[in-house]
Amino acid sequence: MKRYLILEDCSVFSGFGFGAPTITTGEIVFNTGMSGYQETITDQSYNGQIITFTYPLIGNYGVNRDDFESITPTCKGVVVHEVPRLANNWRMNMSLDDFLKRKGIPGISGVDTRALTRRLRNKGTMKASIVDAADDHAFDQLKALVLPKNQVQQVSTAKPYPSPATGRNIVVVDFGLKHSILRELSKRNCNLTVLPYNATAEDILSLDPDGVMLTNGPGDPEDVPEAITMIQGIQGKVPIFGICLGHQLFALANGAQTYKMKFGHRGFNHPVREVATNRIDFTSQNHGYAVAADSIDNDRLLVTHIEINDQTVEGLRHRQFPAFSVQFHPDAAPGPHDAVHLFDEFMDMIDDFNRREK
Repeated sequence: MKRYLILEDCSVFSGFGFGAPTITTGEIVFNTGMSGYQETITDQSYNGQIITFTYPLIGNYGVNRDDFESITPTCKGVVVHEVPRLANNWRMNMSLDDFLKRKGIPGISGVDTRALTRRLRNKGTMKASIVDAADDHAFDQLKALVLPKNQVQQVSTAKPYPSPATGRNIVVVDFGLKHSILRELSKRNCNLTVLPYNATAEDILSLDPDGVMLTNGPGDPEDVPEAITMIQGIQGKVPIFGICLGHQLFALANGAQTYKMKFGHRGFNHPVREVATNRIDFTSQNHGYAVAADSIDNDRLLVTHIEINDQTVEGLRHRQFPAFSVQFHPDAAPGPHDAVHLFDEFMDMIDDFNRREK
């Protein structure tokens, strides 16, 4: 079925529909990963967004039961150059087309994704729609779209839940977490309690945690003021590790500022330099906001990691308290595993803190 992708700047890209045959609107972004489309589509950090994949063939190995990053994805659509008629892989349970149909997510193939990506790089992310007809009514509907401000509330768990084990007691604050974060902590035998985004410092400290994980999530970190207050209430009392949105919230809680990037970092090949050692890690990233380097109070926060391509702040550590954060995804799902050691550093930080306290 012929379908159209229309952009806020009045651009029109024609293609063929797959997935759910619905009309959709959202913020269009691009992802440069060559694989890992299942993890990308099910990552709640893409809440409300239409994902453009720059790699020309998406869907060739289908969808399996092991690589989900959430149960119910909330991205708004998928844009690809080519989706295969036949997918094949020994772990495959269904095709990408069938998966998107089940989840009610529309897709469009046959799009010139190179031209689309170039437009987004030049003009920045913008509102877009996947529609059946690129007429005046469709553009009027797109212009009237107001992007939501409650994205974290949409994707966070409504109630606490446990993932029991017998090791370190970790509270995970869910801003739109990826299952891979829970997997990495479970590999280290951590006893996990997942709390909603609006959990208070008192809620967290009442569980007597050994450490607190601040997860990834969608949207503008300034739209989650309750989390900033919570972080200020727990830092210094318990070790903290923040990832992606958790990194931005950690920065805001310590007086820094954030800003919206022109087109963000979304992909699995972003080189990041560790300042202390000059070690280079290739990292998985998915964010449209970043911490403003000139807003960081160097008496409170130490910059630990820098993105090589554009010099954005990729890591912070508190100078007085046992707390650190990174903008990238060390859980590496999908993506390289270069930075997975940060979970071990978090475990070491917890053990050192407990020894000092005792």
